[in-house]
Amino acid sequence: MASRLTDAALGRLLRVAPAANDYTVSAVRVPMRDGVTLAADHFAPRTRKPRGTVLVRTPYGRGLPTSLLEGRLYAARGYHVIIQSVRGTFGSGGTFRPMAQEAEDGQDTVAWLRGQSWFDGRLATFGASYLAWAQWALMQDPPPELRAAVVLVGPHDFREAVFGTGAFTVGDFLGWSDMIAHQEDGGLVARVRNGASAPRRLRPALAGLPIPDAADPVLRGRAPWYREWLSHPDGDDPWWQPYRAGESLSRADVPVLLIGGWQDLFLTQTLFQYEALRSRGVDVALTVGPWTHLQLGLQGAAVVAREGLAWLDQHMAGGRPARRAAVRVYRTGEGRWHEMAAWPPPATPAVFQLHASRTLTLAASPVATPPPASAAPPVPDAVRIGPEEGTVSFRYDPRRPTPTVGGRTLTGSMGVKDNRRLEARPDVVTFTTDPLPTAVDVIGSPTVELAIAVDPPHADVFVRLCDVDERGRSRNFSDHLHRLDPAVPAGEVQHLTLTLDACFHRLRAGHRLRLQVSGGSFPRYARNLGTPGAPAEARTHCPCLHTIHCAGSRLLLPVAAAAPTVSGASSTTR
Repeated sequence: MASRLTDAALGRLLRVAPAANDYTVSAVRVPMRDGVTLAADHFAPRTRKPRGTVLVRTPYGRGLPTSLLEGRLYAARGYHVIIQSVRGTFGSGGTFRPMAQEAEDGQDTVAWLRGQSWFDGRLATFGASYLAWAQWALMQDPPPELRAAVVLVGPHDFREAVFGTGAFTVGDFLGWSDMIAHQEDGGLVARVRNGASAPRRLRPALAGLPIPDAADPVLRGRAPWYREWLSHPDGDDPWWQPYRAGESLSRADVPVLLIGGWQDLFLTQTLFQYEALRSRGVDVALTVGPWTHLQLGLQGAAVVAREGLAWLDQHMAGGRPARRAAVRVYRTGEGRWHEMAAWPPPATPAVFQLHASRTLTLAASPVATPPPASAAPPVPDAVRIGPEEGTVSFRYDPRRPTPTVGGRTLTGSMGVKDNRRLEARPDVVTFTTDPLPTAVDVIGSPTVELAIAVDPPHADVFVRLCDVDERGRSRNFSDHLHRLDPAVPAGEVQHLTLTLDACFHRLRAGHRLRLQVSGGSFPRYARNLGTPGAPAEARTHCPCLHTIHCAGSRLLLPVAAAAPTVSGASSTTR
């Protein structure tokens, strides 16, 4: 009775169809080719017409919330569900080696399924983040039984996730490694306490040098992969091969539902997955909401439940079409969902010129007489403006690094934040438009063409776009970090083309568009210390002077060419 009440309440909360049947839950052991066995829970529906099997492979345990949102939710609607703890976690044998172990173990799990009397040959995979990676690892050699996949906020190339910008994504992956290292120290309460204390405990590990040595007192040898990642910065290093599942994008041919978030750290990979599958004619659908990585499981839970069930019902059980349009995206700054045939829709670039007065003007406007400096925010003392040369300079000091404020992160400050305190720092330069006379819809990936010189040559550039409202609140909606090539001589002007995060954002009439330029975002990205040396070995700091040459710098903003179809209301959970 209690289970039925719980299932009924869950269905109402997520606004999905009522439970159709009862189910049982039993523990099973799944053998691997090397003799190791993995622990799993089997949720078996009590129905004469089961709808197939959903496989969920996770390193985070088989309890809440997975048992509720994947196990009970799907089993109560006719699906067999296998929730399996990956190797070396929560009762499964062997040693946990993140990402690199999942291709073979996934195949062995499917081989075990083939021998079960209740398995009818219809298989789907489901899961977010690491659970999404496990799906891509399996789809490098898609099992013939696979009928559909629901892939949520997950990478197919882990090396790209940790080193794709050239700088190690230290905050997120130190935090994740710490969480994995301690997640089995006690029950749920202990895990919550460990998560709450993580920012304080990790502070010395983030600030110390060399980076892996500083983390040792926190990780205590329980996350050896962290040092291994840092010790292999070269993208061409074959060591990374087990961490790359890009072949899945050229081999998968089953219907795939992709769900991401505009502030999710894997957004770029989600959009790449969509385009790669779509270009091959694979049945692929895309939903992108206003969420961060962690918000998907909270604010986005109802969307995931409804769209995931509809997708599997269509492709596993012959149900009605799951979607009216292949693409469903949320427009931030407006608060509405929109449906489209494909992503991105047509856009026209609006070109903005940077000025030494720290203003942005449309390139079509007269640029010989830029707007008065009074239209721009106050200039911090340490920012040097050279009106004769049209340059703006700032000094980045790795001993007092420019902090992370919001953005596409997994830990710490994440998502959309007010950037005013950040922009008041002497190591952050901003360029701002006048109030916009009409609303502007940004759709796609903005580009910054930046002419910049740095001294010394070991340096990073962080660029960000913000929406500044009538009260002066400056909220981020797209950014990018780039590690400069140290082979370019110090002081030589470099012409960079920086592609920022994709976005779908409305700048309302009366708001202003702002471009930030700084030398980093810490601890989201490891500090560029201004000195040569591998990330795992560097010990010394050196400040860096950045000089922006405004005449050679501009912002290309993709503006929607036509209004998309409106779907739903302003709620972020519709």
